[in-house]
Amino acid sequence: MFDRYEAGETAVLVHIDFSDEERREDLVELQLLVESAGARSVGVITGSRRSPDRKFFVGSGKAEELAALVAATEANVVIFNHALTPAQERNLEQVCQCRVLDRTTLILDIFAQRARTHEGKLQVELAQLRHMSTRLVRGWTHLERQKGGIGLRGPGETQLETDRRLLRGRIKNINKRLERVDKQREQSRRARKRSEMPTVSLVGYTNAGKSTLFNALTSSDVYAADQLFATLDPTLRKLDLPDGAVILADTVGFIRHLPHDLVAAFKATLQETRQAELLLHIVDCADENMTDNFEQVQSVLKDIEADEVMQLIVCNKIDLLEDVTPRIEYDDQDKPVRVWVSAQKRLGFDLLLKAITELIGKVIRELTLRIPATAGHYLGQFYRLDAIQQKEYDDLGNCILSVRLSDADWRRLAKQSQGELEAFIFDASIEKDVC
Repeated sequence: MFDRYEAGETAVLVHIDFSDEERREDLVELQLLVESAGARSVGVITGSRRSPDRKFFVGSGKAEELAALVAATEANVVIFNHALTPAQERNLEQVCQCRVLDRTTLILDIFAQRARTHEGKLQVELAQLRHMSTRLVRGWTHLERQKGGIGLRGPGETQLETDRRLLRGRIKNINKRLERVDKQREQSRRARKRSEMPTVSLVGYTNAGKSTLFNALTSSDVYAADQLFATLDPTLRKLDLPDGAVILADTVGFIRHLPHDLVAAFKATLQETRQAELLLHIVDCADENMTDNFEQVQSVLKDIEADEVMQLIVCNKIDLLEDVTPRIEYDDQDKPVRVWVSAQKRLGFDLLLKAITELIGKVIRELTLRIPATAGHYLGQFYRLDAIQQKEYDDLGNCILSVRLSDADWRRLAKQSQGELEAFIFDASIEKDVC
């Protein structure tokens, strides 16, 4: 149904600089994405515009220049470092006489190549189907309406309409299967909460060194490579600390303008990040775009509602810098905020474990809430967190609920309720748990 290009093809890249900061992309990052997808760049077209051209995205003159370069290099795919509309893709393909991909399709293709688990493959397929559903016209414009024999002739259903109906059915089927996977993950998270073993999740820009650090800390063999999106499927391992143990989770790397279809499809996977007690934000401190990449990750964390989770910044790859040694940086409250390490050279691991131990000594909240019958939906949220200690009802039908949960979980629920939960509190206490 979908005409994906084969890995190993030659590609012409297109990168446009826009005056609008929101539209800007990184050309070096595009080249790394293309390399990760298995294609080989044979030419680059660059330019500057205030806004995209409605027909060709790059303008008619630049489209002709692109077609000439494609013919000269005999490239069989053109890859844009931007999101294209279906109409722009079709118009460019007519001019260039070859396959045209945008940034979103390229990232989806890389994910399709890297998916290994059953869940990962389902998530990628769902994201691809949602994205490609707007681009079906290109594949079926050569087909006529279906025709039958005597008594069956009429307007009928076009092949495109049939395909869209089948597509909706497939998306519905995948969503049901992913719901079952999500329930299984939720059961595993409840079991970990009952065992009182905290979860620490690795997050960061793609290729920041998360999997290398994960392997070094847990003696695992998760696939790690110097390429974008080397990790796709989440992996969980036990990590021993000086005063206890935690569950360490390696997750997919983030990237600027992460496709919304991917965020929606990987909802169950990203749940590991949202419900972690601590996020280790891995930063490639040798990257000249370190600050911008850091802000992009923070933006994605906000999109997936994980910005309230406590963070520890881990500056990785210090072996690539001069006169930088492993160290811990503290804030005014003597709390660790940044650790400098090298996952490749295994430098600073003792300091990292020390910082995690200091932070993961969780702040626990014990609350008593008076929840009216009209707000009974909050009970389900506390049940999912396995936080309910005691429940009873008063003469007015209000639920008197005693709960015990981490400070991070409480702040997340309070934010989602827009302050309503805080109005139900009539007794509260805070204590410090040792890991």
